[in-house]
Amino acid sequence: MKRHIIITALASAMVFSCKQAEEKPLQYYQTPFTYDIAKVEMPPVTNEVKNVIIMIGDGMGLEQVSCAWVLNHGKLNLDSFPSIGLSRTYCTNQLITDSGAGGTAISSGIKTGYSHVGTAADSTDVPSVLAKARELGKKTGIAVTCHFADATPCDFACHNEYRYNQEDLIADYVECGVDYLSGGGLDWFTTKRTDGRDITKEMAAAGYTVAITEDELMQAGLPVIGILAPDNLPVATERGDLYRHTVMRGLDLLSQGENGFVMMLEGSCIDDWLHGNDIGKAMEELLDFDRTIGDVLQWAAKDGHTLVVVTADHATGCLTLQDGNLEDGRIGVNFASESHNGIAVPVYAWGPGSDKFYGIRENDEWGRLIASFVK
Repeated sequence: MKRHIIITALASAMVFSCKQAEEKPLQYYQTPFTYDIAKVEMPPVTNEVKNVIIMIGDGMGLEQVSCAWVLNHGKLNLDSFPSIGLSRTYCTNQLITDSGAGGTAISSGIKTGYSHVGTAADSTDVPSVLAKARELGKKTGIAVTCHFADATPCDFACHNEYRYNQEDLIADYVECGVDYLSGGGLDWFTTKRTDGRDITKEMAAAGYTVAITEDELMQAGLPVIGILAPDNLPVATERGDLYRHTVMRGLDLLSQGENGFVMMLEGSCIDDWLHGNDIGKAMEELLDFDRTIGDVLQWAAKDGHTLVVVTADHATGCLTLQDGNLEDGRIGVNFASESHNGIAVPVYAWGPGSDKFYGIRENDEWGRLIASFVK
């Protein structure tokens, strides 16, 4: 009798739990405005690759892209990419990765441990694809929507075994050698420091123009660091075209070099709002990232010698698209987590060399493939 009561209680609890999950209300969202995608003609894949642009949508899995596609009435600039693959994102010591290990695999072609930035699993420094480009005489750039102490920009410019050693990481920018830097995080260079250093002054002493407004950034030459907000850039619904402007300014300056360039662009804050399970803010960040992709494709189409690769370091939020309407551009979603997950993420390639980007590969393999076009 006692065993029967226990089993009955457990069964009732499971039914109640499932009923709760079923009745969890969906988050509905419809973007305030939609946009037309860029109309571009891709140059021949056999053209010489002179420039490489790596675009990372932080936390942007297939589920997030699918939601954005519905919101913009069935069209995204990502639809223009002829080559698509999948990337497995696990790191050396955990199945579920973070932006430190995930970004380092893309930047260096080496899988590493959780929370490592620009270092191998044994904590030794590893060179990023930007470092390789500099050795070949190419210009290099980074433009992000997050603060500079965040993992992904650090993956490409700094080295530390722990992504939250942020004072040390910010100090690494002084000698990183990246020609064009744009993002947020002024407080991380100054008032948030416990050592009394002002890294903006050290950047200036190292030869950088330090721009703290968009106007100053637009007027500066190389090398330059634009630190355009105290922390992250304003959210997508408030910053207007600020991020898109910083990207285009970077392309304008870096393309003046004779030997080409390599640039990393990140839609950083997609991930932040997925962690917060805020579908509206996450989708507006992703849609802004996609509009930026359109700008980049238009620039690359005119250039004819630029490989563009778009991917993610991981997916975030265990997002599911469960309702909506394509004609209305409306989605109804649920989140199962506030954390990352281990589902493979997409890899998109466009331009010369893009025909080599296909299949299911490890994230470090994709990193090495990208680097193979930097020569």
